[in-house]
Amino acid sequence: MLSQSTRKSGWSFLVGTALLLGGVATFLPLSGCSQQTTDYELLNVSYDPTRELWKDLNAAFVPKFEEKHGKTIKINQSHAGSGPQARAVIEGLPADVVTLALSSDVDAISRSEVIAEKWSERLPHNSVPYTSSIVFVVRKGNPQGIKDWPDLAKPEVQVIVPSPKTSGNGKLAFMALWGSVVLNGGTEDEAREFVKKIYKNTPVLDTGARGATVSFAERGLGNVHLTWESEAHLEIAQSNGDLELVFPSSSILAEPPVTVVDKVVDSRKTREIAEEYLQFLYTPEAQQIIANHYFRPQDTTVLEANRDRFPEIKLYPVTAISPGGLGEAQKRFFDDRGEFDQIYESSGK
Repeated sequence: MLSQSTRKSGWSFLVGTALLLGGVATFLPLSGCSQQTTDYELLNVSYDPTRELWKDLNAAFVPKFEEKHGKTIKINQSHAGSGPQARAVIEGLPADVVTLALSSDVDAISRSEVIAEKWSERLPHNSVPYTSSIVFVVRKGNPQGIKDWPDLAKPEVQVIVPSPKTSGNGKLAFMALWGSVVLNGGTEDEAREFVKKIYKNTPVLDTGARGATVSFAERGLGNVHLTWESEAHLEIAQSNGDLELVFPSSSILAEPPVTVVDKVVDSRKTREIAEEYLQFLYTPEAQQIIANHYFRPQDTTVLEANRDRFPEIKLYPVTAISPGGLGEAQKRFFDDRGEFDQIYESSGK
């Protein structure tokens, strides 16, 4: 069964076979030598809107690896909401590497003893090769005049955003909504009331970022879409001029991490290959590919060379609204009976 994101021709970016493993759509693209026996295979389990990024990164890595080692390699990809992907790995999806939206999702895998406890210390920048944020996509001409977070609470504005119960995009958007109040002098009660207004005017909560893109761009639902900066650019490029990008005055800093999955790479004897694959992400070549897809590279030289792609925006870390980080935020906001559940129920949904 194909995910919603593969139903519309405008968003059919995937090549290969779709399997359903533990409720997670796993796609096996033709990266490397897929029509013949290969010497090595890796499975990269990633979050929803990174299909195009990894397609290009894999296409760059594979020939370099094969020329260096004289061996063939195929890299398989799996994409869905970050939370379900983490659960799938915990339940046995044999990922050699995970490249998820949130460090809390990797920590959840680590608690199951599938990934080493100090996984974030293994690569530069706490194993975060790029950053991103949450921005707005609006209809042509921005008819509702949406410029910043308070505008989202207008009664006539319908907001498209994925569920924070399943999606990294959804969690970050929720925290950005919350932060837009409490970091600008508002109280937590005011934040609850503001966020309730948003979800009251949310016609659908898709399980992942790409599903929300389909709802907004293809199905025509809503007036504004809260999404990853990278996804916004892709969405607009596909829209034939029907959509526009709005940068709010401030937003949350997204730091998607990467790591090898220790239990799997040690069992499959792929640790050195998987580590080389992730180390490649920090090379200037890979950092430029990352910038090409509108993810903000960690390499400052590459970032400055692409400054026209990335307007200055005030970005605040998760710790600004949750001092204990994403783990604390997960418990407070997104676990069962947390802030989101209570707000959503009180909104009348």
